[in-house]
Amino acid sequence: MEALKGVRILDMSHVQAGPTCSQLLAWMGAEVIKFENPAGDATRGQLRDVPNADSLYFTMLNCNKRSITVNMKTAEGKQVFVDLLKKCDIVMENFGPGVLDRFGFSWERIRELNPKIVMGSIKGFGSSGPYADFKAYENVAQAMGGAMSTTGVPDGPPFVTGAQIGDTGTGLHLAIGLLAALRQRDRTGKGQYVEVAMMDGIMNLCRVKFRDHQRLTRGPLPEYSVPTYQGIGDVPRAGNDSGGGQLGNAIHCKPHGANDWLYVVVQEAVWGALAKRIGREVGMPDMASDPRLASIADRRNNQQLMWTLLNKFAEKYTKRELMAILNPLEVPCGPVMGTEDLTHDEHVRGRDMWVELDHPQRGKWWNVGMPIKLSDSPARIERSPLLGEHTEEILKDVLGYEEAKIASLKNAGAFSVPPKKAA
Repeated sequence: MEALKGVRILDMSHVQAGPTCSQLLAWMGAEVIKFENPAGDATRGQLRDVPNADSLYFTMLNCNKRSITVNMKTAEGKQVFVDLLKKCDIVMENFGPGVLDRFGFSWERIRELNPKIVMGSIKGFGSSGPYADFKAYENVAQAMGGAMSTTGVPDGPPFVTGAQIGDTGTGLHLAIGLLAALRQRDRTGKGQYVEVAMMDGIMNLCRVKFRDHQRLTRGPLPEYSVPTYQGIGDVPRAGNDSGGGQLGNAIHCKPHGANDWLYVVVQEAVWGALAKRIGREVGMPDMASDPRLASIADRRNNQQLMWTLLNKFAEKYTKRELMAILNPLEVPCGPVMGTEDLTHDEHVRGRDMWVELDHPQRGKWWNVGMPIKLSDSPARIERSPLLGEHTEEILKDVLGYEEAKIASLKNAGAFSVPPKKAA
């Protein structure tokens, strides 16, 4: 049995954050109705690589959903929306501030129409506070939530992360909130409003930096390879430092290409075995007991020396070869995996994290798989819907509309932009 079987979601969200959330819930068995205006989710046409086909931007975020197109600018379209609201457990949106209110559907009105419904809302900065009316995008959220200022090297510019922690991270937070609200609804019979702000989500993902921000009021951060001192203010950018209690960094391996790196964490427990193995080849047979490196405090004070020796050792090995040397020593390590590495990786394929699908417009394509593994309800991944593909199906099997009513609504423009009247 699918974990969320019987849960119906009316998903008005678009682009990335909301669709990330609803796709995960769909993979867990929820019925997701993608509610689109007649032009469709904007990402259907963005970054298109196959002419006249939905883009990968859209298909990779909207699997396992059904699509209905509704023109909310018509009275008939609004009535269809109301009828669907009454049949759903969750409604989701990530419109700009005030958009739903202007359509006449504030949270108070939605709750009045269906007191049991849970409403999920994603906003850049939430519905309160001085930033509430500002627009936000992925990198804006990373900038304002603390991620950019702490990513990069000290003397360089701040960097955004390759991971979409603003959009996808917010979608993950919303999924947790919606499931919690559903659980409470099942106990109380009452729905509630669940809001996640992108900026808030980024701050939560940056919590270790806020840990360090407070530690800096009491003294330096000894695990950082860059200088820190009491009262420095902002947590500095520290390159590839581990940011944890153990020292970690990326080691460059042969043939020294862009992704020929192995990330290595030097734990206290493995230092003796690691230093013994490395020391022989870098001309320091007594490396383990060298007073500059013997204790973790020594290694923190002499990080540059330790990393220089590790890099010298790595010059003769590829990242996979070096990993094969370090794993038997129980040294935590992993290669920097490029997209080409990951899409062909045996481990990734074996865990169904790179899944091939077939699409009627674009043909064969690949999607990242379901990252949450449920033992009794494994995910079944299906392709994304074409625009409006399931409009009539949803009207019939969810709302019970008769053919005559559907035809009448079509003529009134409830599911499309009505043709312009001749002048």
